[in-house]
Amino acid sequence: MISLDASKVAEEDLVPISALQHMLYCPRQCALIHVERQWDENAYTAEGRVLHRRVDAGGGERRKNVRIERGVALRSLRLGLFGIADVVEMHAGGKPYPIEYKRGRPKTHRADETQLCAQAMCLEEMLERPVPEGALFYGAERRRKAVRFDEELRALTERIAMDARRMIAAGELPDAEYNRRKCGACSLQDVCQPLRPGKQGNVDRWLTQALEE
Repeated sequence: MISLDASKVAEEDLVPISALQHMLYCPRQCALIHVERQWDENAYTAEGRVLHRRVDAGGGERRKNVRIERGVALRSLRLGLFGIADVVEMHAGGKPYPIEYKRGRPKTHRADETQLCAQAMCLEEMLERPVPEGALFYGAERRRKAVRFDEELRALTERIAMDARRMIAAGELPDAEYNRRKCGACSLQDVCQPLRPGKQGNVDRWLTQALEE
């Protein structure tokens, strides 16, 4: 049974788990999506949507000694999060093993791992049992990458969850900070306009970065 003591976040103040991935990747992207309610699609987001089509349909099955549940609803009142797990495998003894599907390849940053760790921590609160490990499945490689939910990753997840909740609650929209790699893959470039006139500092950073590369 989930405790509803004063240390928990109220239901109406919960934010989507996906906000953590957006927050760690780019706080402005997170605010555009979760504060300004802006969204646009590009080739990357379209590929991700196709990859999730089966898991979003929900349902379950059993393979040998593993029960597979798709589209599992999650919530953590301690972290102030809610969302959907792509897949949760229930292994021997009822041990949960969350799996998140991603397009592309493993990233150099930890945004994907943080999103998966948040799912694990939601499962721990809901099921009252430890979830030490999960996996990220990348479409380009067609294989899983195991992720251990160690103390460092859990601490990062809690911090990003708190930062995202505070920013969304305050309705903040951070200034644009141009990063060629991140902005080039972002579907919100036209909305964000990180190099729009009047943002000379961003232009200078872009020129400096281009010269360094």
